[in-house]
Amino acid sequence: MTNRTKASAFSSLVVVLALAGLSKPAQATQWDKKTIMTVNEPIEVPNLVLEPGTYVFKLLDDQGDRHVVQIFDKDEKHLLTTILAIPNYRLTPTGKTDFAFWETPAGQPRALRAWFYPGDNFGQEFAYPKTTIAKIATNNSNATVPEATETVAETTTAATPAPMPAAEPQPEPAPAPQVVASAEPAPAPPTDQTPAPQQLPQTASDFPLIALVGFGSLIAFAVLTVRSKRSA
Repeated sequence: MTNRTKASAFSSLVVVLALAGLSKPAQATQWDKKTIMTVNEPIEVPNLVLEPGTYVFKLLDDQGDRHVVQIFDKDEKHLLTTILAIPNYRLTPTGKTDFAFWETPAGQPRALRAWFYPGDNFGQEFAYPKTTIAKIATNNSNATVPEATETVAETTTAATPAPMPAAEPQPEPAPAPQVVASAEPAPAPPTDQTPAPQQLPQTASDFPLIALVGFGSLIAFAVLTVRSKRSA
């Protein structure tokens, strides 16, 4: 291989790598099918009416289900609604975004039927609740409108603040100790019988008493003798 051939092969490789690097943003946009839609009249999507303005349609970044459609406002700061769509196929893809609509009674906003991304032969078809299906059926005879069986998310415009954590209950103070006084024994009930006094034990002998009586008798005898002599 000559040097010129090597240089040419190297240049080709650089061009291929450069093109591969430039194609990454396009692949990212193609993955979520981001589409900007501007309407000058109200249109209806499942569970929401879009007023005139600009909106951004995207597929939810989910590997498992590629039929969850999210609709944002123009700046993509607020998620307006999330819709669970069903597959819709077409035979001939086009190079532009296609939106198909159902005809509705006069004075009612047109209902969005399907959304096809440029170059795709498959798209997203929108299912509606029974009340909307009845309205669509009056202007679309013999048409089969898919009925919504599941709601992915409700319409939202702002994030709901998280609830404040509940304050932990304070422990109750321990009850003060109670002092219980011991009950005094109740006095014994009175009885009808009075106990007899106990007799003290006898400790002295009777001999001094006998001597005293005898001595008194002698004195009395002497006194009587003296009186008798005086009276003689």
